[in-house]
Amino acid sequence: MTVSDFMATTPIVDSDSHVTEPPDLWTSRVAKKWGDEVPHLELDEAIGEMRWRVGQTTLNEEAKFTMAGWRDFPPSHPPSLADADPAGWDPTARLERMDEYGMWAQVLYPNIIAFSTHAFLGMSDPKLALACVSAYNDFLAEFADCDRQRLIPIMMLPFWDVEASYAELERATDLGHKGVIFAAHFDKVGLPPIWHDHWSRLLSMVEERGLSVNFHIGFSDMTKAEQAERTEASGDDHARITSVAMLGNARAIADVICKGVCHRHPGLNFVSVESGAGWLLYLLESLDWHWKSYGGMRDRPELELPSVYFRRQVYGSFWFEEESLRRVIGALPDNIMFETDFPHPTSLSPGPASSSGNPRKMAEAALAGMDEKIVRKVFYETAARLYHLDVSSARALVTSADS
Repeated sequence: MTVSDFMATTPIVDSDSHVTEPPDLWTSRVAKKWGDEVPHLELDEAIGEMRWRVGQTTLNEEAKFTMAGWRDFPPSHPPSLADADPAGWDPTARLERMDEYGMWAQVLYPNIIAFSTHAFLGMSDPKLALACVSAYNDFLAEFADCDRQRLIPIMMLPFWDVEASYAELERATDLGHKGVIFAAHFDKVGLPPIWHDHWSRLLSMVEERGLSVNFHIGFSDMTKAEQAERTEASGDDHARITSVAMLGNARAIADVICKGVCHRHPGLNFVSVESGAGWLLYLLESLDWHWKSYGGMRDRPELELPSVYFRRQVYGSFWFEEESLRRVIGALPDNIMFETDFPHPTSLSPGPASSSGNPRKMAEAALAGMDEKIVRKVFYETAARLYHLDVSSARALVTSADS
């Protein structure tokens, strides 16, 4: 087999993609007794588009996050889901698009329930907010039922109620969810930080079930002001806001390592999602240097150097990087995964900024010339281990930009 054949036939697990919430996700699953507070779409006559209404809060437009294949740059977006790629919310269409893109499997994340958490926190009845979380987890499990080997659901938890989170974790795990979307900065909404004993039992439950804790950028932006900054930003502002936000996961990584969360939960894995990978080397060198320089080894002799915990339990992902990527993969071959971020504006999905028109070709170009063992780890082995995937049945995917 030639190098070209190897790259073209190696399965790829896309470690970060998103499912657009269909209009009836909550209205078809949540009791009607809560009336208009149940998340639904409403017409905004000022812009002539449907927008999400969650509780008393009006959020983004119906198809704002479903940008795959869209002809123009943000803030332009499909005016409705009827104008967007149906792979954003239809599982059969998603599998067809995955075949076209050369992706064997995809890890699935939400949109508004994660990126607009403040709206759910602001609901008048906590029981309604809990019902919305359960309804979302039910929907995503049903979506994944279309092909359980290739569609990998990640659960939402009602983190504002830790007792309810215990029960929902059990329930969603039984539904087939493979990980938990979580935040390290719960102090923004008046909850303890991730290293506090408040979360110990929950983290132990996640660890015992072999699930991962996934830090997705945007999920930590829980305040209304943070959401407004993103919503109102222009294209050039988005470049600034998005790039800096990705680096925000550095704090989450530093917290779980330096505050002893990794030490207390040695079997628990943490994934930095949609945040890039090139900066990870700097972070590890900085953490190790300052751990030694400021007496961390003296003050916490029971702990290893930060880089030890990272290599054992923390993972990153990339999609657009080139120059910075090779160095970080060379240093951390067991800790880096590939993603597309389908169908978001910043994703590899064909659009105005796409250089090849095919995410697989972009992945192959990024790793061209690297050792085959490393390519296998980055393309599928690490993700398969984290999310308990059976890749033995993955068929050889041979795709081209022209197919």
